[in-house]
Amino acid sequence: MSNPAAFWDKIAPGYARRKIGNPDAYQATLARTRSYLTPTDRVLEIGAGTSSTALELAASVAHITATDISTAMVEIGREKAQAAAVDNITITQGGVGDASLSDGAPFDVILAHNIVHLVPDVPAALSQVHSLLKPGGLLISKTPCIGEKPLIRPLVAVMRAFGKAPDVVHLTIAGLERHLAAEGFETVERLVQTGFVPTLYVVARST
Repeated sequence: MSNPAAFWDKIAPGYARRKIGNPDAYQATLARTRSYLTPTDRVLEIGAGTSSTALELAASVAHITATDISTAMVEIGREKAQAAAVDNITITQGGVGDASLSDGAPFDVILAHNIVHLVPDVPAALSQVHSLLKPGGLLISKTPCIGEKPLIRPLVAVMRAFGKAPDVVHLTIAGLERHLAAEGFETVERLVQTGFVPTLYVVARST
């Protein structure tokens, strides 16, 4: 797909209306993530979508910047932040590789939930994240590792051909962990969440 931003712009209204598939798992992930945050933290979320997670976590930090490549997602997020009267959040358009992500850097924590498998160059993305963190800062990510299920590759290809799925990287759990180590991250916590596609939740410290 040549224009991923256009894909996410197109599905943004439906994405915003869609209910969370597993609310208990989502709340557990929020609680786990929140346990690593402090009231003085400055946080960046990459691939924030409509900023639902950023808004949930805003009360736990000093400031959170939520970014997404989709202008439609950003607009919806801003409307939600205004309606919720959350004033310590900045919601802006931008994606991995953009220089604009450095606004406000260095950060104490960077969140990258359900985004790493959507960037074409994972090592470059993790290198950029590392450069945006304070020494000892945390990357907290949750990544579907589609490479663990090679039989679904043809299904993903068909969905992409019909505009029903974005481009994805078929990461394995071990492969993602090797990328993290190679780009200067030390794992603090890891959790493999089972399901149709295994998901790696990881907290990694920049070294």
